[in-house]
Amino acid sequence: METNRKDLYPDVTASGGLGPAMREAAQLRGCDTGVAPWAVDVVVIQTARGFLSIDPATEERLFRLSVRIPGFDWKIGSTGDLGLLAEAVAAWREGVPFDELGERFGFLELDEFVGALERGEPTSSQWTGLLSSDFNRNQWDLLRRLRADEVLRAMFPAITHGAVRLRVDVMDGTSRQVLVHEVNGELYEVMRVGVPGAGWVEVPTGDLIAYLRAALNEE
Repeated sequence: METNRKDLYPDVTASGGLGPAMREAAQLRGCDTGVAPWAVDVVVIQTARGFLSIDPATEERLFRLSVRIPGFDWKIGSTGDLGLLAEAVAAWREGVPFDELGERFGFLELDEFVGALERGEPTSSQWTGLLSSDFNRNQWDLLRRLRADEVLRAMFPAITHGAVRLRVDVMDGTSRQVLVHEVNGELYEVMRVGVPGAGWVEVPTGDLIAYLRAALNEE
Protein backbone atom coordinates (compact mmCIF):
# COMPACT_ATOMS: atom_id res chain seq x y z
CA MET A 1 0.00 0.00 0.00
CA GLU A 2 2.84 2.36 0.89
CA THR A 3 4.63 1.63 -2.40
CA ASN A 4 1.44 2.27 -4.35
CA ARG A 5 0.86 5.52 -2.46
CA LYS A 6 4.39 6.71 -3.26
CA ASP A 7 3.87 5.95 -6.94
CA LEU A 8 0.59 7.88 -6.97
CA TYR A 9 1.79 10.85 -4.93
CA PRO A 10 5.53 11.38 -5.47
CA ASP A 11 5.14 15.14 -4.88
CA VAL A 12 3.42 14.53 -1.54
CA THR A 13 6.08 12.04 -0.48
CA ALA A 14 8.90 14.38 -1.51
CA SER A 15 7.35 17.22 0.50
CA GLY A 16 7.02 15.11 3.64
CA GLY A 17 3.24 14.82 3.71
CA LEU A 18 0.02 16.24 2.34
CA GLY A 19 0.14 19.33 4.54
CA PRO A 20 3.59 20.47 3.40
CA ALA A 21 2.73 19.59 -0.22
CA MET A 22 -0.43 21.74 -0.04
CA ARG A 23 1.50 24.65 1.42
CA GLU A 24 4.14 24.39 -1.30
CA ALA A 25 1.53 24.16 -4.06
CA ALA A 26 -0.24 27.22 -2.69
CA GLN A 27 3.00 29.18 -2.54
CA LEU A 28 3.77 28.33 -6.15
CA ARG A 29 0.28 29.47 -7.19
CA GLY A 30 0.43 32.61 -5.05
CA CYS A 31 -2.62 31.73 -2.94
CA ASP A 32 -3.45 30.95 0.69
CA THR A 33 -5.15 27.67 1.52
CA GLY A 34 -5.09 28.15 5.28
CA VAL A 35 -3.40 24.79 5.84
CA ALA A 36 -1.99 24.90 9.37
CA PRO A 37 1.82 24.86 9.69
CA TRP A 38 1.64 21.72 11.81
CA ALA A 39 -0.59 19.75 9.40
CA VAL A 40 1.32 16.81 7.92
CA ASP A 41 -0.76 13.85 6.74
CA VAL A 42 -4.23 14.99 7.82
CA VAL A 43 -5.49 18.22 6.28
CA VAL A 44 -8.64 19.84 7.65
CA ILE A 45 -9.15 23.56 7.04
CA GLN A 46 -11.58 25.71 8.98
CA THR A 47 -13.44 28.22 6.81
CA ALA A 48 -16.52 30.41 7.05
CA ARG A 49 -18.23 27.75 4.91
CA GLY A 50 -17.54 24.76 7.10
CA PHE A 51 -14.46 22.57 7.45
CA LEU A 52 -12.73 21.48 4.24
CA SER A 53 -10.99 18.11 4.37
CA ILE A 54 -8.70 16.54 1.79
CA ASP A 55 -8.44 12.78 1.45
CA PRO A 56 -6.03 11.19 -1.06
CA ALA A 57 -7.48 8.10 -2.75
CA THR A 58 -5.49 4.88 -2.61
CA GLU A 59 -6.59 3.27 -5.88
CA GLU A 60 -5.77 6.21 -8.16
CA ARG A 61 -4.27 9.67 -7.90
CA LEU A 62 -7.17 11.75 -6.64
CA PHE A 63 -7.36 14.37 -3.93
CA ARG A 64 -10.95 14.10 -2.68
CA LEU A 65 -12.40 17.30 -1.24
CA SER A 66 -15.22 17.34 1.32
CA VAL A 67 -16.96 20.04 3.32
CA ARG A 68 -18.19 19.27 6.82
CA ILE A 69 -20.27 20.81 9.55
CA PRO A 70 -21.36 18.97 12.70
CA GLY A 71 -23.51 16.05 11.60
CA PHE A 72 -23.13 16.65 7.85
CA ASP A 73 -20.52 15.76 5.26
CA TRP A 74 -20.61 16.51 1.53
CA LYS A 75 -18.13 15.24 -1.03
CA ILE A 76 -17.72 18.17 -3.42
CA GLY A 77 -15.24 16.89 -5.98
CA SER A 78 -11.81 15.43 -6.63
CA THR A 79 -8.78 16.16 -8.78
CA GLY A 80 -5.30 14.78 -9.31
CA ASP A 81 -3.88 18.28 -9.75
CA LEU A 82 -2.57 19.48 -6.39
CA GLY A 83 -2.01 23.03 -7.62
CA LEU A 84 -5.56 23.31 -8.93
CA LEU A 85 -6.84 21.94 -5.63
CA ALA A 86 -4.88 24.58 -3.74
CA GLU A 87 -6.40 27.33 -5.88
CA ALA A 88 -9.91 25.99 -5.32
CA VAL A 89 -9.45 25.78 -1.56
CA ALA A 90 -8.07 29.34 -1.47
CA ALA A 91 -11.02 30.63 -3.50
CA TRP A 92 -13.46 28.81 -1.21
CA ARG A 93 -11.86 30.46 1.83
CA GLU A 94 -12.03 33.87 0.16
CA GLY A 95 -15.80 33.56 -0.21
CA VAL A 96 -15.94 33.33 -4.00
CA PRO A 97 -19.62 32.72 -4.94
CA PHE A 98 -20.55 29.08 -5.48
CA ASP A 99 -21.57 29.55 -9.11
CA GLU A 100 -18.23 31.21 -9.88
CA LEU A 101 -16.38 28.42 -8.08
CA GLY A 102 -18.14 25.87 -10.27
CA GLU A 103 -17.18 27.75 -13.42
CA ARG A 104 -13.53 28.23 -12.43
CA PHE A 105 -12.94 24.72 -11.11
CA GLY A 106 -14.58 22.08 -13.26
CA PHE A 107 -13.84 19.26 -10.82
CA LEU A 108 -16.09 20.75 -8.14
CA GLU A 109 -19.57 19.21 -7.83
CA LEU A 110 -21.56 21.69 -5.80
CA ASP A 111 -25.17 21.10 -6.85
CA GLU A 112 -26.12 18.81 -3.96
CA PHE A 113 -24.28 20.93 -1.40
CA VAL A 114 -25.70 24.26 -2.59
CA GLY A 115 -29.17 22.76 -2.94
CA ALA A 116 -29.10 21.56 0.67
CA LEU A 117 -28.14 25.03 1.86
CA GLU A 118 -30.87 26.68 -0.21
CA ARG A 119 -33.48 24.31 1.22
CA GLY A 120 -32.29 24.97 4.75
CA GLU A 121 -31.77 21.23 4.95
CA PRO A 122 -28.83 21.05 7.37
CA THR A 123 -30.63 23.19 9.95
CA SER A 124 -34.06 21.55 9.69
CA SER A 125 -32.51 18.07 9.66
CA GLN A 126 -30.48 18.92 12.74
CA TRP A 127 -33.58 20.04 14.66
CA THR A 128 -35.34 16.81 13.68
CA GLY A 129 -32.34 14.71 14.63
CA LEU A 130 -31.94 16.27 18.07
CA LEU A 131 -35.65 15.91 18.82
CA SER A 132 -35.72 12.27 17.78
CA SER A 133 -32.67 11.16 19.75
CA ASP A 134 -33.28 9.63 23.19
CA PHE A 135 -29.80 10.79 24.14
CA ASN A 136 -31.15 14.37 24.12
CA ARG A 137 -34.39 13.59 25.93
CA ASN A 138 -33.56 15.96 28.80
CA GLN A 139 -33.34 18.84 26.33
CA TRP A 140 -36.50 18.02 24.34
CA ASP A 141 -38.76 20.51 26.11
CA LEU A 142 -36.29 23.33 25.60
CA LEU A 143 -35.65 22.33 22.00
CA ARG A 144 -39.38 22.34 21.27
CA ARG A 145 -39.78 25.76 22.90
CA LEU A 146 -36.96 27.20 20.80
CA ARG A 147 -38.03 25.60 17.54
CA ALA A 148 -41.56 26.93 17.96
CA ASP A 149 -40.23 30.46 17.40
CA GLU A 150 -40.01 31.42 13.73
CA VAL A 151 -36.71 33.25 14.19
CA LEU A 152 -34.92 30.76 16.44
CA ARG A 153 -35.85 27.74 14.34
CA ALA A 154 -33.68 29.21 11.58
CA MET A 155 -30.62 28.96 13.86
CA PHE A 156 -28.43 25.86 13.72
CA PRO A 157 -28.88 23.86 16.97
CA ALA A 158 -26.48 21.58 18.81
CA ILE A 159 -26.14 20.12 22.29
CA THR A 160 -23.05 21.10 24.29
CA HIS A 161 -22.59 19.63 27.78
CA GLY A 162 -26.35 19.50 28.31
CA ALA A 163 -27.00 23.03 27.02
CA VAL A 164 -28.61 23.90 23.69
CA ARG A 165 -26.31 25.88 21.40
CA LEU A 166 -27.88 28.10 18.73
CA ARG A 167 -25.68 29.43 15.91
CA VAL A 168 -26.70 32.07 13.37
CA ASP A 169 -24.75 30.72 10.39
CA VAL A 170 -24.89 26.98 9.84
CA MET A 171 -21.59 27.05 7.91
CA ASP A 172 -19.62 29.42 10.14
CA GLY A 173 -18.56 28.05 13.50
CA THR A 174 -17.48 31.54 14.59
CA SER A 175 -20.79 33.27 13.86
CA ARG A 176 -22.98 34.64 16.66
CA GLN A 177 -24.17 31.93 19.01
CA VAL A 178 -25.62 31.36 22.46
CA LEU A 179 -25.81 28.54 24.98
CA VAL A 180 -29.12 27.92 26.75
CA HIS A 181 -29.39 25.77 29.87
CA GLU A 182 -32.70 24.94 31.53
CA VAL A 183 -32.48 25.38 35.30
CA ASN A 184 -36.14 24.51 35.83
CA GLY A 185 -39.41 25.13 34.06
CA GLU A 186 -39.41 28.79 35.10
CA LEU A 187 -35.75 29.79 34.75
CA TYR A 188 -32.99 29.46 32.17
CA GLU A 189 -29.32 30.36 32.00
CA VAL A 190 -28.00 31.94 28.80
CA MET A 191 -24.45 32.70 27.74
CA ARG A 192 -23.28 34.51 24.61
CA VAL A 193 -20.44 32.53 23.09
CA GLY A 194 -17.35 34.36 21.92
CA VAL A 195 -18.20 37.64 23.68
CA PRO A 196 -15.32 38.79 25.93
CA GLY A 197 -16.29 38.71 29.58
CA ALA A 198 -19.65 37.11 28.92
CA GLY A 199 -20.99 34.77 31.56
CA TRP A 200 -24.18 32.93 32.37
CA VAL A 201 -27.24 35.19 32.74
CA GLU A 202 -30.43 34.03 34.42
CA VAL A 203 -33.48 34.62 32.22
CA PRO A 204 -37.11 33.94 33.25
CA THR A 205 -39.23 31.79 30.98
CA GLY A 206 -41.37 34.69 29.81
CA ASP A 207 -38.32 36.66 28.62
CA LEU A 208 -36.36 33.78 27.09
CA ILE A 209 -37.35 34.04 23.43
CA ALA A 210 -36.99 37.82 23.26
CA TYR A 211 -33.62 37.66 25.04
CA LEU A 212 -32.29 35.02 22.64
CA ARG A 213 -33.53 36.90 19.59
CA ALA A 214 -31.77 40.05 20.76
CA ALA A 215 -28.53 38.21 21.63
CA LEU A 216 -28.35 36.48 18.25
CA ASN A 217 -29.18 39.67 16.39
CA GLU A 218 -26.38 41.74 17.94
CA GLU A 219 -23.31 42.50 15.81
